[in-house]
Amino acid sequence: MPTDEPPRVAIVGAGPSGLFAAAALVAHPDVRVDIFDRLPTPFGLLRYGVAPDHASIKAVATTLARVFESERVRFLGLVEFGRDVTAAELVAAYDAVIYAVGAADDRHLGIPGEDLPGSRSARQFVAWYSGHPDAEPQPMAGVHDAVVIGVGNVAVDVARILLKEPAALSVTDMPDAVLAALREAEIEHVWLVGRRGPEHATFTTPELRELLETPGIGITVTGCDLDAIDDAVLERHARANVASIARAVADSPATADRWLHLLFWHRPAGLDGEGRVQAVRFEPTAPGAEALTVPADLVLRSIGYRGVPLPGVPYDEGRIPNLEGRVLELDGSARPGEYAVGWIKRGPVGLIGSNKKDAAETVAHLLEDLATQPRRLLTDLDTALDARGVRPSDLADWRRIDEAEIARGGIRGSERTKIEAWHDLLDLVRHDPGPA
Repeated sequence: MPTDEPPRVAIVGAGPSGLFAAAALVAHPDVRVDIFDRLPTPFGLLRYGVAPDHASIKAVATTLARVFESERVRFLGLVEFGRDVTAAELVAAYDAVIYAVGAADDRHLGIPGEDLPGSRSARQFVAWYSGHPDAEPQPMAGVHDAVVIGVGNVAVDVARILLKEPAALSVTDMPDAVLAALREAEIEHVWLVGRRGPEHATFTTPELRELLETPGIGITVTGCDLDAIDDAVLERHARANVASIARAVADSPATADRWLHLLFWHRPAGLDGEGRVQAVRFEPTAPGAEALTVPADLVLRSIGYRGVPLPGVPYDEGRIPNLEGRVLELDGSARPGEYAVGWIKRGPVGLIGSNKKDAAETVAHLLEDLATQPRRLLTDLDTALDARGVRPSDLADWRRIDEAEIARGGIRGSERTKIEAWHDLLDLVRHDPGPA
C-alpha cells in the first residue's frame, strides 16, 4: 500500500467505547476505520448489557450508529480476534490498532456452595435476558425467592427485571423465549445485598428509583437504621439514594405479592442446598448486626467484571497495561501503534457515557503519533482473510438483522424483538447475495 494513502485504523470491538473511538477518528479528515467484532451485530454492551426496559440508555445506540454513515468506516462482523485474526496481523495491516473489547468475565465470591445449580453470575443472566446469542438458557420455573449479591446498577437492573410483571416487559425488545421463561417464575421475594451501607452503594439514583418504583411491590430494609445515617456528611448522590430508600420504605404497602428486601452491612458466607441452591447464609460486616439465612431458589452475583486476556496483547489484572490509552508491555516499555479504550483500558468503572471522554483521550494520542511517526507499507488483510475462508459480515447484513427484529416486534406490538439464536442471525447474513 502506498504510504501517501489515508491512515488506516483497526478497532477491535463494536461496543460503545469502540464506536466512540471511531466517531472521534472520522471527525478528522482522511482517516479510515475498520471496526471488527465477533458478532454480526454492533453496539456491544448497549445491545447486550443494558436492561431491555432502559429505553433512554439504549437510545444512545442511535447516536453511535451515525458513525456508520461515513464512507470511511467499515464494519467487519463475525471476525473473532485470536481465532480469525491475530494482533500481529492487525499491526501489520493498519497504521494503528485500538482494542475496545470491554470486560467479558465476572468476579467470583469464593464461598462454599457457589457452584450449586441455581447460583449464577448476573452477567450471564443479563446476557440471557438481553438476547445474546452465546447466552445459556436460565431456567426460571419454580423460582420464588431470589438473592442478588451486589449494589451496583447491574444488580439493580437484575432485581427490577425479576420483580417486574412479564407483561410489562413484553413491550421491550426482550426475546420471546426469555419472556416465556420469566412467566414461569413465581417471584415472591428478591433480596438485594450489600456488604456496606446504602450510603456506600454504587448504584445511581435514577436506576435505584426505577427499582423502588416497580409497580405492586413492597419494600423492606434490613441491617441498617436509615434514621441513624447522618446525611449532612454525605455527597449529593449518596444523600439522594438514602432519601429515596427511606421514602420508598415509608410508602411501602403492608401487604404485597412481591417484595424487595434491601439487606445492608452483610456479606455471603455460604450457599446451602441439596442438589441445588436453597438458601444463602450471610454474616454481618458491621458491629451489632446479626447473621441470618435467606431462602433462595436463585442466586445472582453482581460483584464486578474483569477483562479477559487477548492473545498476543499484554494483560495485567483485568486490563491492558497502558498510559492514557497507549498500550505498554508488562515492563512498561511502549507498544507503538497499539491503543486501548473503555473497560479493557481503565477497568470496569464508569457509565456508558464515560467512554466518550475516555475514547477522546486515546484517539488524541493516536493522532499525535500518526502525525509524528514515519508511515510504513501495510499488508492486505482482506486478501489474507479471504484466503483462509473468513467471510466477514457487513453493515448490510446488520441492517437485515435490524429489519427482521423490527418486523418481529411489530407482531408483538413492541418496537423490536431481539433475535437471540445464532442460526437465525446467520440465516440473515448473506455472504453471497447474488446479482443485484
